[in-house]
Amino acid sequence: MKVNQINVDKNMSVSDLMSQFDESGVLGAGRVARACNILADMIKDEDMNVFLSLGGPLIPGGMRNIVTKMINEGHVDLIVSSGANITHDLVEAFGGSHYRHEGKDDEELNEEGIGRIADINVGADDFTIFESEITKVFEEISKNKKIVSIQELLHEIGLLVEDENSFVASAARNNVPIFAPGLIDSMMGLQLWIFSQDHDFTISAAGDMPLLSDIVFSSEKVGAVLLGGGLTKHYTLASNVITGGLDAAIQITMDRPEAGSLGGAPLEEAKSWAKARCGSSLASVVGDVTVIFPLIYAVALDKISRD
Repeated sequence: MKVNQINVDKNMSVSDLMSQFDESGVLGAGRVARACNILADMIKDEDMNVFLSLGGPLIPGGMRNIVTKMINEGHVDLIVSSGANITHDLVEAFGGSHYRHEGKDDEELNEEGIGRIADINVGADDFTIFESEITKVFEEISKNKKIVSIQELLHEIGLLVEDENSFVASAARNNVPIFAPGLIDSMMGLQLWIFSQDHDFTISAAGDMPLLSDIVFSSEKVGAVLLGGGLTKHYTLASNVITGGLDAAIQITMDRPEAGSLGGAPLEEAKSWAKARCGSSLASVVGDVTVIFPLIYAVALDKISRD
């Protein structure tokens, strides 16, 4: 089959451009189009539970409303997030903000109490608000619970957060469980440890496993949207080993495969571990999640609305 050259014009929509990518079928354009088609199929399949993995600075990077929309639209059934993305979601929920980096020297930023994440700045004042508010939330939850799983904690937090744009709050209200196996490795984890020093309150990571395994075993099919790599990707994949692996998945990552990291591994490698089924629909896209996934999801929404 020959390569069709991509055509563009001034009036074309994002969906029109994605169709051109699909017809070309090669290199990055073809992989992005394949990922878009797989995502649309996953969402349309009523027998498939969709797991969403959030690795890397996605919330400070502008993806917050997209994740929340996926929850509210019923396009995701379970989330595996880094502790940092949960922390940054709550920073905004409690009235803090993220700011565009203006090119200041990092030592100057340090003097001003500003932390930098690539092109994003977060002020110490915003984290001070977060620390104060999350402590109040911990105090409320600990009145009735002394030992909770990470998933239970995040659900309870979400119910206490009043912000319609918060993905943690939206997940709680839509009964979409959030798992965060690396929660302690974040500012929220630090606050949990500080709170536990003078409160009878314990978090159980192993306590998440009964619910997670129940969801996997009760799912007729499982698809995954893996945004970024690392722990959240592995936790999503590994949770499905017990039933033979994922039925469909897309991943978007900037990681490279040469060093053997899981983050950079193409999804096809997961078949050797039974983390993805043989014959499963898979697409690996190398690129920036904040650029590529909004395009993919926008076109998937258009495809779904046309069907």
